Amino acid sequence: MIIDGTNGLIQQYDYQTPTTGFSYTFAAGTTVLVMVPAGTLATGTITMPAAPADGMTIRFSSSQQITALTLNGNTGQTVNGGVTFLPAKGAVTYVYRLASTAWWPISIVPGTGSQLVQGTANTSLSGTSIDFTGIPSWVKRVAVMLNGVSTSGTSLLRIQLGSGSANTTGYLGAQTGVTAGQTTSGSNLSAGFDIQSYSPTAASLYSGAVTFRLTNGNNWTGTGIVGQQANATAGVVAGYISLPGVLDRVRITTVNGTDTFDAGSINILYE
Repeated sequence: MIIDGTNGLIQQYDYQTPTTGFSYTFAAGTTVLVMVPAGTLATGTITMPAAPADGMTIRFSSSQQITALTLNGNTGQTVNGGVTFLPAKGAVTYVYRLASTAWWPISIVPGTGSQLVQGTANTSLSGTSIDFTGIPSWVKRVAVMLNGVSTSGTSLLRIQLGSGSANTTGYLGAQTGVTAGQTTSGSNLSAGFDIQSYSPTAASLYSGAVTFRLTNGNNWTGTGIVGQQANATAGVVAGYISLPGVLDRVRITTVNGTDTFDAGSINILYE
């Protein structure tokens, strides 16, 4: 065994408090990077060290989410399975093979395996729409969760997916609402995934979840059930949308687009 601090066989670590848009390059001899940002980072770049030894391992972690992470090899190096996202309290390890001048992951890499990520809950609802943006390009499933959500009027809730902006057309499928007395009402989808509630009022509270799954290309299917307690109503929705590009956002709004949110919380999960 070669004991060589310069080429990383004696481990040294670095402690950083980066801000969004950071750029970090591993110095010779440093094999561990610990990042402790003040909050979620939108972007950042990490570059591997120059002249690594055969079998050198590089590890890095972050106490906060890095939504869009770029991992680069140094001059002449290739990174296989480069991480594009790092969840809060997530860590990744790579090993270097000198013969192929390439880095290989030896732990689960977020974005290439199953990684369930929780969004930031919106608990102070207001305005005519609630947007969750910056969804990573590798995501294949998104769940929208409603907890006691209320609006100022009687318009039905509507969920829209988007690439660059919320898609307002092209939705196929149907939604229906069923009461305890088996009274039903419903319609086909067109401008979004609508959530039916039989005889809604401004005091209606909606709780439940709608889950969207990538089928192929930029085509998404959605299914969900949302309950409305006051009228003992369950709204069921199922449908499909073909987006013009990669999904990067979800919008929760209302059919009339003018009623405002005034109670409850909304969050998303994705993987």
